[in-house]
Amino acid sequence: MAGSIAGATALGAGAIALRGGDDETIPGTLGGADFTRGHKLRGDTPFPAPTRHIHTRIAIVGGGVAGLSAAWALADAGVSDFRLLELEDRTGGNARAGRNAVSAYPLGAHYLPIPNAEAKGVIRLLEQLGIVTGWQAGKPLFDPYQIVADPDERLLHLGKWQEGLVPATGLDATDRADLTAFFAAIARFRDRRDADGRPAFAIPMALSARDADLLALDRISFAAWLDAQGWHSPVLRGHVRYACRDDYGTEPGEVSAWAGIHYFASRRGAAANAAPDAVLTWPEGNGHLVGRMAARLRPQLACAQLVHRVEASGDGVTIDTLDARTGEAVRVTADSAILATPHFVTARLVAGRGSHGDFGYAPWVVAAVTVDRLPSGPGATVAWDNVSWTSASLGYVVDTHQSLDAVPGATVLSWYMPLSDMAPAAARRLLLDRPLAQWQHIVRDDVLGMNPDLAGAIRRIDVWRWGHAMIRPVPGFFWGGAREAAAVPQPPLFFAHSDLSGLSLFEEAHYRGTRAAEDAMAHLGIPHRSVLI
Repeated sequence: MAGSIAGATALGAGAIALRGGDDETIPGTLGGADFTRGHKLRGDTPFPAPTRHIHTRIAIVGGGVAGLSAAWALADAGVSDFRLLELEDRTGGNARAGRNAVSAYPLGAHYLPIPNAEAKGVIRLLEQLGIVTGWQAGKPLFDPYQIVADPDERLLHLGKWQEGLVPATGLDATDRADLTAFFAAIARFRDRRDADGRPAFAIPMALSARDADLLALDRISFAAWLDAQGWHSPVLRGHVRYACRDDYGTEPGEVSAWAGIHYFASRRGAAANAAPDAVLTWPEGNGHLVGRMAARLRPQLACAQLVHRVEASGDGVTIDTLDARTGEAVRVTADSAILATPHFVTARLVAGRGSHGDFGYAPWVVAAVTVDRLPSGPGATVAWDNVSWTSASLGYVVDTHQSLDAVPGATVLSWYMPLSDMAPAAARRLLLDRPLAQWQHIVRDDVLGMNPDLAGAIRRIDVWRWGHAMIRPVPGFFWGGAREAAAVPQPPLFFAHSDLSGLSLFEEAHYRGTRAAEDAMAHLGIPHRSVLI
């Protein structure tokens, strides 16, 4: 997601001074993950007994990136006797997208970095989708129209837009020294390999080195690690805060140092025609990827399914689900099942499963801001990703940035805000309690604070709430043992979700889903060839 640099998250606590005209009615909608359905899993209301029974060889519970990736792996192996059960009315998880008369737009994840060489499964998927068009000198060639176009990012700093997200002006000697030392340390981590040739920080993270000093980074926070290095520059600290809120929705003092360094040191994109740090993007963000995946798998997808019980036995798996649209209670039996659900959901579905460790989740707000014209401003021209140093939000992405229109007109700006200054439970309550109009005024004022030139140009603001947007990688989460224990298969049950990696990334969800599918096929004796090695 786009990056936040500095400033307290005044949008969270609610004590925010709105500009004049707060009685203005702004067209738009208030949406989000269906918490009404999800909260039924708390057990307050009994579910009806099943009235219909169906059987499938492999059942997949959860239709986010991990579930779709598991289904894709089964289809690739020639397996058609499987069924994917998804709670929401659409698959895709936090990669889902929306659309209006102006443009498609992401409701969450909006880009995929050029994959590392070790992300073999993702590269294979991109080949199948035609995004990788060939190979040159051992590296994939990407469709250039799907690589983010220049300019890709800009920062509003000291009243002027600049290219890049690290401030380039107004720096003192301490700022320059700390930034230089930090990025030199990151380069060493990026280039480091263990005795077996594994990267210090890999994507998928399961392929990372296990050297003792690297694992020890997980025992302290990213902020504490910076303190230990003696780096106190507010510019460096502001940029690090951007990184932690960007990928984790969490403040540096609550992020594992292993996760913080992983953010900077893990990206080594392998491409014959793009820079290692380039990204792939589309108007609908990663909705492009999950939409194309779902299109292939449509016959096996069943949405609006509130799965409320999963029980394994020697004969296979029994799954009870309620159709949220028809009210029909169905019992699904399967030879094996893949639970591609967040861990806190899995713990409610499987009796005796329990929760492992500190699986916490960051709440987010995303808004699609439809405007009559592109933003501008002094300095660097409008980019794909636009961030303000002083804003409490994470800025906005221009969803029509990849458009080939010679004369750009109206566009949609995707605006991002993690509620990282509050305890997650309190932030989730705020998401439910705050009305649409107040969210719209907050979004409007923030956008106009960055771009006063858009006054009078905002057409509508559609707000989307994520109560459990992404896993929070707190200190001790990666290598304390609980995460690994939660991922261990219990045949005929297999587990797949990005939170089992501790990183809410497409590549991690794809790896977990694909691996679970391959493990399930091995368990059932289904011939297949791994795409992960």
